[in-house]
Amino acid sequence: MESFADLAQKRRSHRAFTQQEISSEDVRLIMRAALMAPTSKSSRNWQFVVVDDKLTIEKLADAKSVGSQLLKNAPLAIVVFGDPTVNDCWIEDCSIAAISMQYQIEDLGLGSCWVQMRGRGLSDGTMADDVIHGILNVPDNLRVLCVLGVGYKGSDRKQQNEDALKWENVHINKF
Repeated sequence: MESFADLAQKRRSHRAFTQQEISSEDVRLIMRAALMAPTSKSSRNWQFVVVDDKLTIEKLADAKSVGSQLLKNAPLAIVVFGDPTVNDCWIEDCSIAAISMQYQIEDLGLGSCWVQMRGRGLSDGTMADDVIHGILNVPDNLRVLCVLGVGYKGSDRKQQNEDALKWENVHINKF
């Protein structure tokens, strides 16, 4: 493993993937990172659906009108859910789990992209959450936050540019 500083600089969103299958060991390591993520009151109030069925992934890609078509090229999708009836920090907890997975994915040499689903939908007003519930037979109490598209990188991206960091957005002791 490289340093976290290097990993953070290298991690970029990838929207193009090869069709190479991801090993079950890599999937296990990705999910392990999610399950180790910190949560409010150690509630571990998230659920994950790992999807490697191409037809199901294509249906997930059509759950909202804009920004999700990249999933159709991903050999793996991970849907992240939380239960707002159990914990009012479900969005934060699920977000931490999702980014933990994204750093593990990068560490494995794979690429990923967060596809926002919470609060998004189709042009006819149907919410992505409702579409995904129907596709995956999700219990009613769970809410979808995002879908991570995962795969071997289909193109190279430059690492984060150190010179472009917005240090002016960091304030010490007061705004």
